[in-house]
Amino acid sequence: FNKAFKQAGLDWNWSVDCYRDLLAVTGGKERIRHYIDRYTPDFERQEKLSDSIAALHASKTEHYTRTVSEGKIPLRPGVRRLLDEARRAGLRLGIATTTTPANVSVLLQKSLAADSPDWFEVIAAGSVVAAKKPAPDIYLYAMQQMGVRAEQCLAFEDSENGLIAAQQAGLKTVVTVSQYTQHHNFSSAELVVDQLGEPEQPCQLIQGSLNGSTCVDIPLLQSLWNRPLV
Repeated sequence: FNKAFKQAGLDWNWSVDCYRDLLAVTGGKERIRHYIDRYTPDFERQEKLSDSIAALHASKTEHYTRTVSEGKIPLRPGVRRLLDEARRAGLRLGIATTTTPANVSVLLQKSLAADSPDWFEVIAAGSVVAAKKPAPDIYLYAMQQMGVRAEQCLAFEDSENGLIAAQQAGLKTVVTVSQYTQHHNFSSAELVVDQLGEPEQPCQLIQGSLNGSTCVDIPLLQSLWNRPLV
């Protein structure tokens, strides 16, 4: 975002603390508009503000995809391991996100494998639904596309808005916190950890039970829900 602002000749700078507050608003374009309305009262509103916001967001996406392509944004611990475990177990995978399809594609292909988008039956991203998280629409859409029921699935989230969206769609949810969301309210999640964990880098339990496990793995997930997953 900051690179996009600088490129556009704007003196805006989103610090970590500022971005943490802005995460209360879901969606990049919506976040920019909220910032303008709340933090830049003297900013001259252009006649076609929506077009300007869209251009800033497109620039941000370009900077993001370039950064990911250069290998500067690694996966968090345990993500690749758990995906591999799920695939070996024959579990079905889907993605439900408010970010753009371009962001998802480059992250998967550069961080996992060239064919990794094919690992997922559905990649529900961007504006495929009108209402973004915390509305449940993106999850409902993904489940509809996969032909599954909420009780057959688990959601993985990292923000309060994401948790609300998942639970409004009827999904039980595992949360991994981040530096931006560690103070969000996750009290209704089934399990909250700092990361998914690796054998040499165990996850830290924040809420729930690991049932003796040191990482979030398939046996743990099966035991927590005491029912088969698809």
